[in-house]
Formats: sequence, structure tokens, C-alpha cells
Amino acid sequence: MQPTRTSRIRQRSITRRGLLWMGVQMGVIGVLGWRMRQLQIDQSDEFRLLAEENRINIRLLAPNRGLILDRNGVPIAINDQNYRIVMIREQAGDAGKVLDRLGELIAISPERRERIEKDMRKRSAFVPVTVAEHLTWQEFALVSSNAPALPGILPEVGLTRSYPFQKAYAHIVGYVGPVSESDLARMEDPDPLFQIPRFPIGKTGVERNAEETLRGSAGASRIEVNSVGRIMRELGRDNGIAGKDIQLTLDTKLQEYAMERLGDQSASAIVMDVRNGDLVAMASAPSFDPNLFVRGISTTDWNGLRDNEYRPLSNKTVSGAYPPASTFKMVVALAALEAGVVKPEETVYCPGYYELGGRRFHCWKRGGHGNMDMGNSLKQSCDVYYYDVAKRVGIEAIAAKARQLGLGEKYDIPLPAISGGLMPTKAYKQRVFGEGWLQGDTLNAGIGQGFVLASPLQLAVMTSRLASGNAVEPRLVKSVNGVPPARIEPKKLDIKPADFDEVRRGMFTVVNEKKGTAYASRIDDKDNIFVGKTGTSQVRQISAAERVTGVLKEADLPWNRRDHALFVGYAPYDNPRYAVVVVVEHGGGGSAVAAPIARDIMMRALYAEEPPLSAYPAAERNRIRGERERALEAASAQTGDDL
Repeated sequence: MQPTRTSRIRQRSITRRGLLWMGVQMGVIGVLGWRMRQLQIDQSDEFRLLAEENRINIRLLAPNRGLILDRNGVPIAINDQNYRIVMIREQAGDAGKVLDRLGELIAISPERRERIEKDMRKRSAFVPVTVAEHLTWQEFALVSSNAPALPGILPEVGLTRSYPFQKAYAHIVGYVGPVSESDLARMEDPDPLFQIPRFPIGKTGVERNAEETLRGSAGASRIEVNSVGRIMRELGRDNGIAGKDIQLTLDTKLQEYAMERLGDQSASAIVMDVRNGDLVAMASAPSFDPNLFVRGISTTDWNGLRDNEYRPLSNKTVSGAYPPASTFKMVVALAALEAGVVKPEETVYCPGYYELGGRRFHCWKRGGHGNMDMGNSLKQSCDVYYYDVAKRVGIEAIAAKARQLGLGEKYDIPLPAISGGLMPTKAYKQRVFGEGWLQGDTLNAGIGQGFVLASPLQLAVMTSRLASGNAVEPRLVKSVNGVPPARIEPKKLDIKPADFDEVRRGMFTVVNEKKGTAYASRIDDKDNIFVGKTGTSQVRQISAAERVTGVLKEADLPWNRRDHALFVGYAPYDNPRYAVVVVVEHGGGGSAVAAPIARDIMMRALYAEEPPLSAYPAAERNRIRGERERALEAASAQTGDDL
């Protein structure tokens, strides 16, 4: 049967629609094929990287922190092994029971347990939580041997900062602690390392001021994780770059001795090499154990340090600022000699006071010293002589000479809270108080009182410059990774040698001649002659009302109202090597309190060991011998107890 015309038309129509539909299908297939090619070939690297990122995490690794060493290479800030215990909650099952079992092996306080449980609630079950750290080897071994009975408990060995000399270097080296929000706030571009939980950062001292040098550069660990972020395995590791080691100019034996000699007083001592500015000892007492801060200081310990009126947290060697008192008289003498207003042999009569405008400015010796020339004025520390000379030379010349000798300057060493002291001028008083300068202000400045303030570090620089005649600058860093910093040889000070000699002779008589205020603190060794100047810095005067109640002398006053005791000196006299400064807060007289400490510290610096008895004045030798014998007996008894 032949197809009808209608059926032939329908057949042609279906064929056209089929071809059109087929074309559309082919087009779609083509687009899909092109897209598949693009995804699988052209963009394969990009999507492969995305896939890798979904299963590989990069974790930062903390580098080893650089060591801090003393001038002889003795480590004073190190990285100790930290034996710690962590728990993975999902592996522990009943975490409470596991902690109970662990508590039978090592001490876990209720406060610590509460903190552990809080950390576990905040974190995913597969994230390790630190349960205990800084364990002893015995504790660590005990937990490790019982690990099969402690599911989820993992003993680990890491590194933690440690300070083997504890209190001796606390103020200089400082300590580290976990990075805080306040630490991050003061940084313009925080290091990615600070994202690591409880990453240690320098908080005080050299640890803080040399943080970038000590920190090093981050390493990285490539780890494979599953879809919920659980670690499956480590694929690779780059340990990064360790921090640089810093060697200081300090000598550990001398530093420990200085701390021991200051004892439990609120005091400071500095020994400085006058030839190159090396700070050989910087002791501030009382001190504290920086390891307490690394391991987490208790509230009781913190309150004890914070509330102590002797300020154990303060580094008095650089942040303390005191009226320099009579240790300032060498500055006034040099200013007067340079100005030509006085000659060394010229005398000033001291009746015990100096009268100006109807007011009396008293000498420390109420009955007066009589006629005083420059040498004797230093030897006996006559105040009236310096009232008179200061009035003649004027405050501007005194201030200029003080700055030339290193006072009023803020020195660039890697320590925080460095005081710039204060060397006042007429402009200073007008700017700060809106008042004009008075002649009485000049008289007070002439004996190192009034507005004048200096830190022990500044006094050490002053003494070093007096001894050497050079513009010595203090230095605390000897080398970084064995490379010493660039040094510039100190220039000669523009002061006449004859003027220096006059002042140095005066300092000689203070210590080495009878009637000298520090004669009892001399060194009886012609090769190591010790010279210097005492100072008693007045904190306040005893009022008339107090005298009525029976308060007649310093010892009758509360501790914090007594005078400061100061001494500055150097040795050997003919070939200066070291300068020493001692300040005892509210200690009383400089000759009775500060000078003996300074002498003993200087002797230890000069002899590098226990000084010979013959170097002490004859009157002291029996006492020194007895002290040494008792110390040996105590050490022997301690050794016996240890055995």
C-alpha cells in the first residue's frame, strides 16, 4: 500500500524535528565535553590544589629560642626539656575516670582539674589538651609506665624557657610568658608565630628588648586530616630557623657575688669596664625567680612581689633615679675649674652653714669644716664649699658639665624602663613649673640635691669618664651569634688633663687618707688602689614637730623616709679598669653603708676570686677571716646533709 500524502508530510516533519533535537543534544554534549576538558585538563592543577587543601593542613612550628650567655659563654637563659602530659578526650572514653587515675600518680589540684575540664569542653574531642607540664623525670616516667591503663593520655617532651641562675639575672635577662592581647596590640605587624596557643614571648629585660633576635623564624608541618579535621599522619616537616644566641658583657661570678653582697637591702650595684663601657655586673636587690613566671606564678607569690615596699620587680640599676648627693661634687668642681671661678688651692670657710637671702643652707657637719680647698672639700665632703662654688659657676655651666660626663642621658642598651635622670636648667624649671630659677636652686644642685636626679647606670658612666677621660658609652651585648656589634672608639673628653688630675686626687684622698669619708673602705694593695666618693642623698628633713616627739636621727625615722646611701669609685687608681656604683635605698650614710659594699665588689672584680686577706685594712682582717671560716663550716655542713 502506498503511503498517503499526509503520512509523507508527517514523516518529513518528524525527521526535521528529530534532526533539530539531535543537533541540540549534540550541542549540549559538546558543551559538556568542552567543560569536562576544561575542568580535567586546563584547570586540573587548580582543582588538584583545592582538593589537597581539603585534606592537608599546614601547621606552624615554633623555632628553638636563642640562648642568652654571659661574657664567658655560661648559659643564663636556656631551653629545658619540658615533660608534659596531654589528653585526647575521644580516646579517653570517660575522661573523668582517667583524670582520677592520673591524679593517683601525679598531683592535680582542684583548680587545675577545673581548668582542664573547661579546656576540654571548649575544644573538639580529638584536639589534645594539656593536663600537666614541667613534670620531673620521675613523674614523667611513672605516667609513661602506666600509659596502657590511661586511655587518651599521651606523655610528650617539649621545650620551655629556664633560668638556671634564678634571682641573679632576673632584672637583666627578664623572662618569657604566653603572648597576650596587650602584646599584640603594641605590634604593627604581628609574627604568624603568635597564632600558636601560649607561644612564649619576652615580657621583660633582654628577653623582651631583643625579642625578634631571640625568636627565630617559624617552621611548618604538613599534616593529613580527614573530613572533620582529625589528624591522620604527618607528610612533611620544616623545623624553621632557630633564634640567635646573645652573649652579654656580664660576668656570672661577679653578678652572683654582687647580689649576695647587697643582701636583703633595697639596693643596686653596677660594675663597668672604664676602657670600653662593658657592663660587667648589674645587680638589683631584692630580686625574684623568673622561672615562677614561666611556669605560672601563684596569686600568693605575685601579691608578695607586688606589695613588697622594697620593689623586687623593679630594675633599680637603670630605672631608679636618685639625687646623686655628694657624688655630684666632682661635676661641680670640674665646671668651676673650666669656668675659672676657683683655683684648686683657693679656700672657702665653712662654719657649718651658708647664708643666702636670710636662709641658711647647712653643711652635713654642723660644727663646720673650717677653711676648705678643693682637695679637702672632696676628701671631707664639705657642702658649704660647693654651695659657694656652685653659686659662682651657675647652673647652666654645671648642667653642661654634667651632660658631658654622662648625666641626663638615656642610654641605648636592651633593657626596658631606662631612666634619663634629670639635669635641670633655668629653661627646665620655667617649662615644667612656670617659675624662674632661684639661686637657692643652684646651691641645692651644687651638692647633688634639689631637682638633680641620676640613675646608677648614669653614675657608672660618669665615674668611668672621670677615670678614663674618654666619652665611654655603656655596652650590655658582647655578641650576637658570635658576631660582636660594631664598636666606635670613645673620643677624648674636652676637659683639661690638669682639671681631671685635681678631681682624681680628691677622690684618692676620700678613700686613702685619714679624715676621708671612705677611709675605712680602702684596699690595702698598692697595685690596686681604690678611689671614689661617698654620697648621702637626703629624702626629707626631720621636722621641728618630729624633733619634739623624740625623732632626732635617721634611725628614728620609718625606713622609707631615711636617706639613700651612695658610693661611686674606680680602681686601680694609676691604671683604671673598673668603675663601681652602689646605691642603697634609705640605707643612711654613704660612707658607712654603700662604701664597704662597693669596696668588696670592686675587690672581687679585681682579683677575680676571693681577695687575699692582706688586701683588707688590718683592722678588718680578723673579721673577714672569721666570716670565711664560718662560711666554710656552713658549706661543709650543707655538703654533709646532701650526702
